[in-house]
Amino acid sequence: MESKNLWAPWRIKYIQGLSPPADGPEAECFICHDLQSPQDDDKNLVLWRTAKSIVILNRFPYNNGHLLIAPARHIPDLEQAADEELLEMIKLVRESQKALQLAIKPHGFNVGTNFGRCAGAGLPGHLHVHIVPRWDGDTSFMSVCSDTDVISQSLIELLEQLRQVSKEHNLPCL
Repeated sequence: MESKNLWAPWRIKYIQGLSPPADGPEAECFICHDLQSPQDDDKNLVLWRTAKSIVILNRFPYNNGHLLIAPARHIPDLEQAADEELLEMIKLVRESQKALQLAIKPHGFNVGTNFGRCAGAGLPGHLHVHIVPRWDGDTSFMSVCSDTDVISQSLIELLEQLRQVSKEHNLPCL
């Protein structure tokens, strides 16, 4: 049987970023970088900023609309999060689901966190929640059968679509 390849050259930045940072826990943290660069929100795919959190489109999504919600503080887990940070993050989960529902109409969502590299955390030093839209009959079999993700819309196009519905529906409503 002939082997087939599905090229995804944009993933190399993710793969190269898996090694630990050289100069401290925040040196290579893309979330901290994005938090410190509000002028680059478009380039960094930042959807929303709040007093204690940030919502970013995942550059290496499992599915179209995959969002990351993180506290502004560089903390690794829920134990170190203040109650106010936890409350704001869960409210942002709610608001993100609403925006995604309005923009791309998924049939369901996976919402979760990964703690530690062995649990699948690509950025184990900065707590974040994944929101992954799902559709009946979507391509989830691809990742199981061939370690492949199929993304059906450009990140820039989706960011603009989410910003538009956010504006129209006054989201996030914290």
